[in-house]
Amino acid sequence: MKLLILNGPNLNLLGKREPTIYGSESFEAYFKTLQDKYTAIELSYFQSNIEGELIDKLHEVGFSFDGIILNAAAYTHTSVGIADAVKAIETPVIEVHISNVHAREEFRHTSFIAPNVKGIIAGFGLKSYELAIQSFL
Repeated sequence: MKLLILNGPNLNLLGKREPTIYGSESFEAYFKTLQDKYTAIELSYFQSNIEGELIDKLHEVGFSFDGIILNAAAYTHTSVGIADAVKAIETPVIEVHISNVHAREEFRHTSFIAPNVKGIIAGFGLKSYELAIQSFL
């Protein structure tokens, strides 16, 4: 099984950025933990702060991978382009959020991506990614 974890803007700052919301562990350290735990899965990881690069990655793997775990971060609430890319590919996508977006600012309550994904997992910290992996098993 081949899964891609695709992270959007500012998630490269996990472990440093607002630790009360996002925790104190870097994503790279957490990703290593996931790789060690799920050795039978080919896990890939890509992060970009650039919307077009996220769309390009969806196009690149969206017909060959078994699943995509997407945390589009702020683009969740603004990007019709990412929503359209998710809709255009065949690979199922799980939308993931570290925080409970519905307990935060009103603008975070709307996801342009949500209508095009298999499911949404939010509010479990970094564990949200592992729950998404388990949903593909």
